[in-house]
Amino acid sequence: MIKPPAAEDILRNVRAALDEDVGGGDVTARLVPAAEVGEAVVISREAAVICGRPWVDAVFGEVDAGVEVVWQVEDGARVIADQPLYTLRGSARSLLTGERTALNFLQALSGTATAVRRYVDAVAGTGCQIADTRKTLPGLRNAQKYAVRCGGGINHRIGLYDGILIKENHVAAAGGIRQAIANARALDAGVPLMTEAEDFDQVDAALDADVDLLLVDDFSLEQIREAVRRTRAHRERGGRTVIEYSGGATLDTVRPIAECGVDRIAIGAITKHVRAVDLSMRFR
Repeated sequence: MIKPPAAEDILRNVRAALDEDVGGGDVTARLVPAAEVGEAVVISREAAVICGRPWVDAVFGEVDAGVEVVWQVEDGARVIADQPLYTLRGSARSLLTGERTALNFLQALSGTATAVRRYVDAVAGTGCQIADTRKTLPGLRNAQKYAVRCGGGINHRIGLYDGILIKENHVAAAGGIRQAIANARALDAGVPLMTEAEDFDQVDAALDADVDLLLVDDFSLEQIREAVRRTRAHRERGGRTVIEYSGGATLDTVRPIAECGVDRIAIGAITKHVRAVDLSMRFR
């Protein structure tokens, strides 16, 4: 089972979303008698990978703890069009009030998980993993990182606090990549050390320092293969460096890149170009 973010993080997302949607109260829901009990089913209108159960549960828990949510699918499950996802029973007003906020979370996170699965399927059999980036929707970092895992991908660092990633501006400010790596080692921060490389001099500098992760940025296929060859030779000598490609890979280009032998491919689009999955709630 894929571990979701901490409950307090999910609750923070949900309370902020309900505050902006419900505000001082759902005026339209007052059209329904207060004593009316409702039952509804939520379906997917398209094939997708589902993600967002903890947020849906938290939405209705905040709106009305008396609402019963019964799930037919787990997070990470593939579904087909018109497949039921969960049913609701409780105060009709409460079902209507929580409907949009719950669907917003489920649609967006399922959109991320579905996009990830397409990339994972595209590189199947190569041994390459699909990784995310920090290009996430503000306030939903942990939620989207969870959706990536539900889609079969892996997480890069979560934020600026749990990994050092030396990029071109750090190299320029430090006076060169070797100096930047030396400065990072001197910090003794206890987090993984990663560095981007824009040419083979930088590749060699990263391998000489045995960084945890080497990112080759916008290399051609021929250059990727050479960087992989150097990285594997480094590992044969006892090194530990993992090699990752970054630089705008698409569904059309991701498999040829994976076949070059990289361990991972970072895809920013899976979290920043989110197309929500089409879902619908229907009252019975």
